[in-house]
Amino acid sequence: MTDATNPPATPQAEEQESGVQEKAQEVADQAQEKAQEAGAKAQDMLREQVDQRSTQAGEKVSGTAGDLHSVSEELRKQGKETPAKLADQAAERTEQLGSYLSESDADRLLSDLEEFGRRRPWAVLAGGVVAGIAAARFLKASSQNRYQGRVRGEAPTREVQTSTPPQPVVPPEVGVAPGAGERTGAPAEPVLGR
Repeated sequence: MTDATNPPATPQAEEQESGVQEKAQEVADQAQEKAQEAGAKAQDMLREQVDQRSTQAGEKVSGTAGDLHSVSEELRKQGKETPAKLADQAAERTEQLGSYLSESDADRLLSDLEEFGRRRPWAVLAGGVVAGIAAARFLKASSQNRYQGRVRGEAPTREVQTSTPPQPVVPPEVGVAPGAGERTGAPAEPVLGR
């Protein structure tokens, strides 16, 4: 039995339908390729940035190691051998960290960070909590500053108005004697019948 509402497809209709499907597949493939290229470019840019930043940080840390060596030499001149040894040890570890940061690329840094996270998950969790608290405090402080600035900028200026005390209401048939009450500060005495 054939359905009377759906006539059988003609070969031309089938060709058009398959052509449309092929075209749609081509467009989807091209979009996927472009997305992969964009993702690869973004990863390359990120790696380059991490490499540059780690090299800069390594140079700064190495400079700090030089400062620590100077401190240890100064302590030795003063005859303080134990603090000088501690400063030397700190300088050596700082030099190691500086050279690690300078020489490592982004892939090595990320893999070492992942390995550290696997070995010490609690340390990573604690670091995340500390970073979260610091970010929350920063946001709170900056929001208070924004609020205070907004309040200062939008608050209408309040002028202090000097007002004179209200004058007593005197009926029209009662007059006030000129100069009455000016010297004593007492209310003026009404004068009846002018």
